[in-house]
Amino acid sequence: MDTIWSPDLIEGQGPKYKVVMQAIRLRIADHDLTPGDKLPPVRDLAWHLGITPGTVARAYTLLTDDGTLTAEVGRGTFVAQPDEKAPLFADVPLEVDSATHLSEAQSWHVNLFSPHLPSVGQATLIRGLLAEVAQDPPSGMMHYPTRTGGAAARAAAVAWLDGAPIGSFGADDVVLANGGQNAILLIFQALLKGRRPAILVEDLAYPGFRRAAELLRADVIPVEMDAHGVIPEALDAAARAHDAQVFCTSPEVHNPTCGFTPLERRNELAEVARRNDLQILEDDCYRLGQAQAPGYRMIVPERSWYISSISKSITPALRLGMAVAPKGRAGVLRRTAEYSFFGLATPLTDLTAKLLVHPELPRLMDAARKGIGTYVRRAVNILGGYEIVWREDVPFLWLHLPEGWRAGAFVQAAEQQGVRIRAAEEYACRDARTPHAVRMAVNAGVSLQSFEAAIERLRVLLDNPPEQIGV
Repeated sequence: MDTIWSPDLIEGQGPKYKVVMQAIRLRIADHDLTPGDKLPPVRDLAWHLGITPGTVARAYTLLTDDGTLTAEVGRGTFVAQPDEKAPLFADVPLEVDSATHLSEAQSWHVNLFSPHLPSVGQATLIRGLLAEVAQDPPSGMMHYPTRTGGAAARAAAVAWLDGAPIGSFGADDVVLANGGQNAILLIFQALLKGRRPAILVEDLAYPGFRRAAELLRADVIPVEMDAHGVIPEALDAAARAHDAQVFCTSPEVHNPTCGFTPLERRNELAEVARRNDLQILEDDCYRLGQAQAPGYRMIVPERSWYISSISKSITPALRLGMAVAPKGRAGVLRRTAEYSFFGLATPLTDLTAKLLVHPELPRLMDAARKGIGTYVRRAVNILGGYEIVWREDVPFLWLHLPEGWRAGAFVQAAEQQGVRIRAAEEYACRDARTPHAVRMAVNAGVSLQSFEAAIERLRVLLDNPPEQIGV
């Protein structure tokens, strides 16, 4: 390690990763580092400078993203060659090792609130497509979004949703939204009527349903569920008692319980919806693998609204969601979107039209799914002695706590150990009785070693519940 990497390098002001970035840029400007020079491995430089490997990895990643450095799988990180074009328009290689992700992002603090996909080449692909859009934007850069201008993006969404079992649909049935949460809000805006409308949700459900309903001053009614989802008799009683208008459900991947609603139960719930004139909002954002049963849009096509997004399968950064309306009812949803924000930004629709049909995308999504499975299996190996619900293609786990632990106390104890998880009560309405359980999302943005260490710390807590008695 030569004097270029003196420990004095990090004595500047501000976050350490920014100081490292600035120092590397200065060394390049002063020709101490020249194109093609190899930078030290993350761990070596971190040890030499007395900082964490994650800090160096972040600096390297950001400098790679802006074209200052280039990373080659299995070889290391190098100073990028000068290019006649600006870094934004540089050619982007698509040959990315599908097994790689942020393996050097070591961290004691591990946030398991929300899933974090492994980085397997999505960013590289998206940067390249953004450069294409920037050079020659099909929609131009000086116009409001239009329905015609977004046609290619909607057609790409239809192709991307090809495996979803939701019956026949075309580009005119799809409305693009700013993420899955925005799609939920659009559907509520299109459907809810009256001074105090009511929606029905699973006893434990995605909090976004409640948040969107609160914005529209709608009542949220929890409905009792069992291992297979909402109980049909409970749904019928709640629909009649509250004159509800929409039933919100996640039948393929229950969030947070990791459960699944089988076809027989779906048919029973669909009949209840028909009998009570309920619209069904099906949230399919968490499904990464093949669907296990027909969606509600196939079972009751006249009253089912389907939602998906790319946040759990490609990246949450683009905030791209999609809603599929029942046949003949897309118009009201389209108007809701247009009256709310005119439509997605034209660079985003141009990107969507390229990204969702790109030939590399299936391989990258499969690699991300396999990466999630690796993290899930490691967690199960560590926590297998406890009551845990999991699936290899679902980016979270549901843990029922052993005797001696309450969910709130366990979450606080976990945070003191550097691990952030969510208690069951966060998925329930305010006055509901909740189980002593927690949800742990897969964070593949930290190394597998860091993730395993965090799960090990949780197991130590589980093995040693508090024994004190409160007075």
